[in-house]
Amino acid sequence: MSTKNVNRRDFLRYAGVSGTAFVLGIAHSSKADNVQVSSVSALESTPFNFTPYIVIENTGKIILFNSKPEIGQGTYQSITALIAEELEVSPEQFEIRQTGGEKQFGPAQFSGGSFSVRSSYFEMRKVGAAAREMLITAASQLWGVPATECYAEKAQVLHKPSGKSLKYGDLAEKASKLEVPKEPKLKEPKDFKLLGKSIKRQDIPLKTTGKAIFGIDASLPNMVYASVERCPVFGASLKSYDKTETLKVDGVEQVVEVERVFGVYKTTGVAVVASNYWAALQGRKALKVLWDYQGNDTFNSKDYTKTLHELAQKEGVEDANVGNFEETYQNTVNKVEAFYETPFVSHSPMEAMNCTAFWKPDNTLEIWTSTQVPSDTLKDMTSRFGLKEENIKLHTSFSGGGFGRRLAIDFIIEAVNLSKAIQKPVKVVWTREDDTQLGPFRPPTFSALKGALSKDGKLVAFQHKVISPTIMAFLNPNNDKTKLDGTMTEGISHQKYEIPNMKNQFVYADIHIPMFWWRSVTSSTLAFSHECFIDELAHQAKKDPLVFRLEMLTKESDAKRLLNKLREVSHWDKPLAKGKGRGVAQWEFFAGLGGHVVEVTKLSNKSVKIDKVYAVIDLGTVVNPDTVKAQIEGAIVMGITAAVKNGITFSDGKVEQSNFHDNPVLRINEVPKIEVHILAEGGKEIKGVGEPGLPPVAPALANAIFAATGIRIRKMPFDIDNLA
Repeated sequence: MSTKNVNRRDFLRYAGVSGTAFVLGIAHSSKADNVQVSSVSALESTPFNFTPYIVIENTGKIILFNSKPEIGQGTYQSITALIAEELEVSPEQFEIRQTGGEKQFGPAQFSGGSFSVRSSYFEMRKVGAAAREMLITAASQLWGVPATECYAEKAQVLHKPSGKSLKYGDLAEKASKLEVPKEPKLKEPKDFKLLGKSIKRQDIPLKTTGKAIFGIDASLPNMVYASVERCPVFGASLKSYDKTETLKVDGVEQVVEVERVFGVYKTTGVAVVASNYWAALQGRKALKVLWDYQGNDTFNSKDYTKTLHELAQKEGVEDANVGNFEETYQNTVNKVEAFYETPFVSHSPMEAMNCTAFWKPDNTLEIWTSTQVPSDTLKDMTSRFGLKEENIKLHTSFSGGGFGRRLAIDFIIEAVNLSKAIQKPVKVVWTREDDTQLGPFRPPTFSALKGALSKDGKLVAFQHKVISPTIMAFLNPNNDKTKLDGTMTEGISHQKYEIPNMKNQFVYADIHIPMFWWRSVTSSTLAFSHECFIDELAHQAKKDPLVFRLEMLTKESDAKRLLNKLREVSHWDKPLAKGKGRGVAQWEFFAGLGGHVVEVTKLSNKSVKIDKVYAVIDLGTVVNPDTVKAQIEGAIVMGITAAVKNGITFSDGKVEQSNFHDNPVLRINEVPKIEVHILAEGGKEIKGVGEPGLPPVAPALANAIFAATGIRIRKMPFDIDNLA
């Protein structure tokens, strides 16, 4: 890990610190494995490679920094809780500051991949523990007593024999001059006061009272608004436009061409700039624009689906090859084959894309936005526009949802381009229609599967061939499409099932539609086909589907622990009433491990009601159980939505859906009962929360529907009110 040098005084001014302060964080060297806790004093001003996380002023004010963007997943509370636990301060005793990509906080300022807590767990605790030990040492020296007679509690150090105490603020200056312990002792989990407890999140009162600032709330003096007309057909170009009627709209100031950049794609839109957003939107509606579709207006979902089916006959590039699949499959009598399909899906965060940018006359840039990647944003701005990092200021706000969409910065680039062109602060706001129709989207993934069973019903040969376009082709102009893109075969070869012969493949399907990561990425589609097919094999073997899975897990593993826990909490071995069915699925991938049992009731020959979802997530440790449960509940709602509500379809080169009326999300009256169980002990590693709860939803539901009705579902989305 490394960071660029930054002046200490600059940081202290940024933090709003006056006078003496104890500042502690991580010092980085050029060697990736040389990361140690370090401290500075407000009186020093030499350059340093240093990421600060704790500031304790002599006034008693305590600031803890959160470097992971808060997009609803709870990092605002959880990251600072890691520090606070070891520092011995309670939530009401410190102020949280959200970082905004500043260089002193390093390159890891992003929220994605369920990575925030698991990448910070020990490092942040170490920072807090070092500060605690230094404060205790400072107090013991002032009192002239052994440090072993002192302890920290509620932002103060106490002396056990005498009962004397000193607040952290009183110790700040002396502590800042002490040597930082190289290996501070971390607390035992049994002594935790915050971690593992259901602590109130500090961002919730802000959000429920309207005090929280989101990107869309940004407001500046003399700010103008913009709404951009972009071509609804991907791969088209701008021919001409007539702005005559637009300029007649009261409030409209000018009409400007502006470029949007997403990966390898660069497209030009027409921005209507006005004194208020309503005027900008009405002016946009009055525009007359001509586009050159370049033949892309013939693209449609029906033909593309046919193409993917045809590609399934091709030999793919290898993802995994264990044993001898071909020979075993050919020589085995009991075989099963199936083909599964999943659609394009939009991200649809509640806060639509927006960015406020101000390219100032002195060639400095200031940005206000909701993003998952502040550090990447700053890096891109410096290289793209030739600006020095110190001439860019990024204000990272709360985000009204991300789900991977805010890992992209196309909407930020567009706003900066526009501000640079008009030399004014401008807020660009996407409509819901823009958000639904202009992408990027989760890619469709089709799966051709084969399995062979021995005479005693054991799975002896297995193949999962994925046929899909690849996200990397849109992000990297040098991407080699003839080679395996592992992100599109995510997890299929790394399930813990012990299968002696396995050959998994990937077949690339070309496309011009922009695609991007969606919550749980490709696992959100591949788990559906993979785990439903495991159920098909269990049915063919005449075995209980959960028992069938456990029989393939003879070795100890987290997957085996999880399935046994699901078996217990869902009362799997207790028969259900007539007309009911239950299904199971689990999935392990880069973000973690989760599993579900779904129960449904058969309402008619072709309809079911989702009654309940039992969820088990394997974490290794837990920071806030309430946040974990909320994340899993959200993942389940999102997973059911993707399974039973329409996806994105194309006709005449355009997205057919436009808003929530035809691209709906699950409504509150449709949400089943959800019971979440957390495995936080016995695991060998710390795992993620936000994404692992989603992939098993669709397959568990589809498997439950088969158990209740005998109808096998191999295509998402599916209508639970009118099953095929």
